[in-house]
Amino acid sequence: VQLQASGGGLVQAGGCLRLSCAALGSIFSINVMGWYRQVPGKQRELVASLNNEGGTNYADSVKGRFTISRDNAKNTVYLQMNSLKPEDTGVFYCNAWITERGRLRGMAYWGEGTQVTVSS
Repeated sequence: VQLQASGGGLVQAGGCLRLSCAALGSIFSINVMGWYRQVPGKQRELVASLNNEGGTNYADSVKGRFTISRDNAKNTVYLQMNSLKPEDTGVFYCNAWITERGRLRGMAYWGEGTQVTVSS
């Protein structure tokens, strides 16, 4: 199982980006999928998450600007980021709790980070 993320890039303040993350492999079920951000010298922090019942959780700093969504048929989670600010800059990591086929327990998986840079 692996998470394949895409969609980062350079954008001006006020612009928008859409991140995508697809879970690939022999998957039985996926519980929570989400996005974290990390900047140099700081811990990785939750940006947004979405569980398989539709419950969402957002960092206060992105509420009203970012929207997380999910396509269960494609095992893919999206993060629509609008009204981007320079302080949104960082490496964004996809995260998911996945149970592989044939296994009794799930575990957390991380995708490779994708850089988001917002210029002022």
